[in-house]
Amino acid sequence: MSTDQIVLIVTAIVVGTLSRAFTLNEDYRQYPSYPNGYLIHLITGFVAAALGAVAIPALLTKNFVAVTFLTLAIQQFRDVRKTERESLKGLEETESAYRGDAYIDGIAKTFEARNYFALIVSFATALTIQLVDQDIIWINVVSGVLVGVIVLLFLHRFSKGKTVGDIADVKEGKVEVKGSELFVDGIYVSNLLGTDNAQKLFEEEGVAVVVYPRESHFRITLDNYGQRQAMVFEATRSIGLKRYHFTRKDYEQGRVVIALVPVIKDIDKLTETVKNTPLLESVWKSHEVLKTNLAGRE
Repeated sequence: MSTDQIVLIVTAIVVGTLSRAFTLNEDYRQYPSYPNGYLIHLITGFVAAALGAVAIPALLTKNFVAVTFLTLAIQQFRDVRKTERESLKGLEETESAYRGDAYIDGIAKTFEARNYFALIVSFATALTIQLVDQDIIWINVVSGVLVGVIVLLFLHRFSKGKTVGDIADVKEGKVEVKGSELFVDGIYVSNLLGTDNAQKLFEEEGVAVVVYPRESHFRITLDNYGQRQAMVFEATRSIGLKRYHFTRKDYEQGRVVIALVPVIKDIDKLTETVKNTPLLESVWKSHEVLKTNLAGRE
């Protein structure tokens, strides 16, 4: 193996692995354990980057057997998704509120896709270094790194999902307790506050937010139970849960209520958390595409 090939492989591996480290930062809100969890995904990102890096030298030396390892890698990444799904499901009983199957599936798919980021970025870096092929080795390296960064930014932008704040306004709700019944901004939420202690607790420490869809068709997404469950989960993870958590949808205006008694009474943090809750892939639908498809059938 020549020096140029070693430089190509090492550069591609480093850039690919760093791309995985960069995307891990965004997963903090969804991630169940760290730093051990970080280490696991960094190692799988390193493996993905290594596979992308050696693909070009393997093809140039006509070592087609080495390229077949890519198929094994894809299977391994699918196992990462399966393992992540099982891990998160196993933690459901320990959380203050359930993530829900829809949220867990989305998180698991995200972690699988991020490994492909490392592989593609590494491959693009290696391919660029090979195509530039200048006598001055630093020109090759810098060119490969620049292309790798551009590919990462493109993939990141392409795969970035929407959040609740993109389709709805989230505002503080007024908590009212009438006997054993809980209301937020006049919306009936629950009748489970049957004891004096529960009523006093919600009156003194309860907080709530109301989610207002910006367009009528966004109600389809916000009404989904899996989406509402994800919002409740993120809320309880953000400000803690002392007692009780409820979610209720208003059938007339499509508003969604999130109410709880938190450990930290911080309405601003609760509002931002609900806004930043990801829209689940299994729930989100493009209204423009639906209109186009319907028009095409007429």
